[in-house]
Amino acid sequence: MSKHLYIPDVQDQPQHPKEHLDWAGQYIVDKQPDVVVLAGDFATMDSLSSYDKKSGRSFEGRRYKKDIKSAREAMARLLGPLREYQDWTVKSHKPRYEPRLVLTMGNHEDRITRAVEDDPHTLEGVISLADLGYEDAGWEVIPFRQPIVIDGIAYCHYFTSGIMGRPVISARALLTKKHMSCVAGHQQGWDIAHDRRADGVEVTAIIAGSFYQHDEAYLDPQANKHWRGVIMLHEVKDGAFQPMLVSLDYLKRKYGK
Repeated sequence: MSKHLYIPDVQDQPQHPKEHLDWAGQYIVDKQPDVVVLAGDFATMDSLSSYDKKSGRSFEGRRYKKDIKSAREAMARLLGPLREYQDWTVKSHKPRYEPRLVLTMGNHEDRITRAVEDDPHTLEGVISLADLGYEDAGWEVIPFRQPIVIDGIAYCHYFTSGIMGRPVISARALLTKKHMSCVAGHQQGWDIAHDRRADGVEVTAIIAGSFYQHDEAYLDPQANKHWRGVIMLHEVKDGAFQPMLVSLDYLKRKYGK
């Protein structure tokens, strides 16, 4: 059996607080999951939003660079405790802890790809997904909307349904449409569904898309009360697992100063 840690959408922006990434990083070191999966939408990339295009605002290199710099700083804070721990184990001649790091690209990161496709003459070779530095930081990067199966669990930023490729919006629908354990981000809060296949194997679907401290400007005060946190998947084997919600408030109490 193995243990997976799922970190939902971080939605980093330059003006947003980043302390929760320090807390999650320390949680990784303390609990030492075998696999860490980032949901995608780690960076919001508002400099490339479709709203700006509709409002007549063109690509602005300065704003793009701020988004990239912020995302890299956020990633450094998330992985900082792990890198420090790994350095300490080397110096102490102790076994090195090296979890598998997997990141499923989200629709916000995909803004970079779409911007280049929409204006190749201006942006081809100028901006790219590599600017985010995910692979350089040690992540196994999975393209947007491409699932990856790890220990029988399918991970993807969101799963699609129908010829139009619309996101599946409920955990119960995920089980019905995909017939296996699935974990996705993209939507605020959390939704979990559990069932058994005819052969008795347990299958569980989770949609959880919020790991940040800020409130979303486009949501009203009630909608901004959604759950925020990470999810530990214990006893993972052939798609079966025991989920444990770890709230942002818990991480703050445990690791915040």
